[in-house]
Amino acid sequence: MSERDWHAWHAEYDQPGSRLAQRLIAVQTQIRAALDAAAPGPLRLISLCAGQGRDVIGVLAEHPRRGDVTARLVELDPRNAWVARELAAQHGLDRVEVIVGDAALIDHYAALAPADLVIACGIFGNITDADVARTIGFTTQLCAEGGTVVWTRGRREPDLVPQVCAWFAEHGFDQVWVSDPGTSFAVGAHRFTGTPAPLEAGATLFTFVGFDRLDGGAR
Repeated sequence: MSERDWHAWHAEYDQPGSRLAQRLIAVQTQIRAALDAAAPGPLRLISLCAGQGRDVIGVLAEHPRRGDVTARLVELDPRNAWVARELAAQHGLDRVEVIVGDAALIDHYAALAPADLVIACGIFGNITDADVARTIGFTTQLCAEGGTVVWTRGRREPDLVPQVCAWFAEHGFDQVWVSDPGTSFAVGAHRFTGTPAPLEAGATLFTFVGFDRLDGGAR
């Protein structure tokens, strides 16, 4: 099976009403809500598998807290990273840093963890269920107390979303919002109520497989 072109994959975002366009709106709404609810002062944001950064940059471009946010976006595809840098520059977001690298390597986040906002979108449907659980466990190192994790996952059967929510609960997260089960995708936001664990230097959070290679097809 050929490797998916993750740069070309982003084209669906530009199709009004498409699945990805709708998901983007839901993700941005949760990012905006987390920023609105955040305490005054500096804020730290990290985004795993950030793609072209449309979710984060699309919100920060117009949000009144934009000057408070220092962000690090990690993306493996240099073409997507270039687009993200260009978008950030167009909107004068000089505190948004885009790193080309493997988002599964926790060391990429050491400078900003624990963060007030952790974006884990486009990951849970592209890794094994065991790695979903493992990654959620590591969010206790990435997320600050009171911080929010925003995540996505397809709802193709068997629907893992209820288990995702249960795993977050097991690790000290309160559910803020999860999208309606009637949609083909899930967007969730969970707030961390615990104390962040020390960052485990050198750890790998997950192995990115790709939904085309996972049993069950597109997820």
